[in-house]
Amino acid sequence: MLRFKKKIKIADVGITAIAGILSVCVMYYAVYKFGMQEAGEELILNMFYLACLTMIGLYFFNRMDTNQFNYRCSLCVGMTILLRDILFPPPLAIYALHVICLFLSVWLLLMLTFFYARKEWKTYTKRDLWMIFLVDVVIAALYNYDIYIEPTGIYTDYFLIEIWIRPTITYGLVACFVTEVEENTLTDDKKN
Repeated sequence: MLRFKKKIKIADVGITAIAGILSVCVMYYAVYKFGMQEAGEELILNMFYLACLTMIGLYFFNRMDTNQFNYRCSLCVGMTILLRDILFPPPLAIYALHVICLFLSVWLLLMLTFFYARKEWKTYTKRDLWMIFLVDVVIAALYNYDIYIEPTGIYTDYFLIEIWIRPTITYGLVACFVTEVEENTLTDDKKN
């Protein structure tokens, strides 16, 4: 039994799952091609991404509780932000770009922390949820811009794929969270 009934929600989750799985597979190939010494940190990030995609699948097929899904996925995405963008950020050509990305990453981590730390997470508005996705897209776009102003190398194509995995997964998570917020709003309206 599927959790979502609307075709647009099913398409959101399906597109996220397909794009995420293909991207993660490409990054596993990169680890295989370049070895653990060169791309070992990608293996750790991809484990978190794979965990998120698995939880999206479990949630989609009603195998995971909403609270578990929200907490665990927020935690996995938060770990990828902490590892890739804050503790071990990629070197950027422009220092100001590095500072902006670091600021946005900390802001994104704080938004996720505030989201899953709330007891009444369903009161989080749709605008707040989409802001999580929007900030993640801005971070990825800034990394993407940095790639285009630097000379290309053998890692460029893989880095371009890697920076867009998390926004893709974040889109799927937010689409699921927004559905819960919409259902909660409809339920409250019926009670009143």
